Amino acid sequence: MSTVLATTALLAPAGQAAPSAASSYLQFTKSSPSHSRLTVFRGHRPVAEFRAGSGVNDKECERGRGWLPDGTYRLGSHHTAYDGNLIKGYAIELGNKACHDGTTRTELFIHSEMTRAGGRGGPENQRWDGASDYNSHGCVKLRPQDIKKLFRSLDRNGWPTTLKVVHG
Repeated sequence: MSTVLATTALLAPAGQAAPSAASSYLQFTKSSPSHSRLTVFRGHRPVAEFRAGSGVNDKECERGRGWLPDGTYRLGSHHTAYDGNLIKGYAIELGNKACHDGTTRTELFIHSEMTRAGGRGGPENQRWDGASDYNSHGCVKLRPQDIKKLFRSLDRNGWPTTLKVVHG
């Protein structure tokens, strides 16, 4: 079963302009740490949706284990060959987020498990083996083929500047 849950074409009604990248955003809807959704919105219309995960538990403020706290995040740089200590390949940087208990969550991304060049192989953190790979240290995590589809879509239609994180 594909993790892409829905993809629709963005068509503006005759005589109306399509929503701009400035009116678009990403939304991460939390259901469980390993089975949530990342949706691309243009205006208020969803245009693509992917299965995603975040963390290994639902404790928002637990560094390195909990899922993303609710709220709005500023999207930072996006990379197709990121070369961090744990994260490689396709990655979108997220801003830091203060939790309700005063903890600040840092080093947050939307990413997958892949090699720096965007391929498969290598150590566990660079190889997608199945559903357990949706678990993360608190970032939003997609399958490799899904993050590549996300990048292609955003490259073509414009990059949003925000990620909204909500409970499903």
